[in-house]
Amino acid sequence: MSVGTIEAIENRSRAGILAVRWAGGSEHAFTHAELRAACPCSGCRALRRAGGTVQASAEVRLTVIEPAGSNALNLGFSDGHARGIYPFALLAELAGVHS
Repeated sequence: MSVGTIEAIENRSRAGILAVRWAGGSEHAFTHAELRAACPCSGCRALRRAGGTVQASAEVRLTVIEPAGSNALNLGFSDGHARGIYPFALLAELAGVHS
C-alpha cells in the first residue's frame, strides 16, 4: 500500500465521524473534532509551534469536504474555520497508517 492512498471517504455527520478506507482495505474513523484540532493551516501550525493547542469542541462538524488536487482534502468546519488543506499523507500519519 502506498501511504496516503485513500479509496473511499464517508462523512457520518450526525456522529461527527469522517470514515476513511485506505488502499489495502484498512479503515480509520476520525472525529470531526480530532481533524479540527489537527488543522495544518499556517495559523494553527503557528499556534502549536508557540506552545498552544487548537481547541476543538466535540460539537464541531465538517460542513465542507472538497478535493484539493489529487492527494488532499480541503475541510471546512461549523466553527467557521475552512483554511486547512489536509494531505492524504497527513491523514495517514494521524491514523497511524504505514506503507
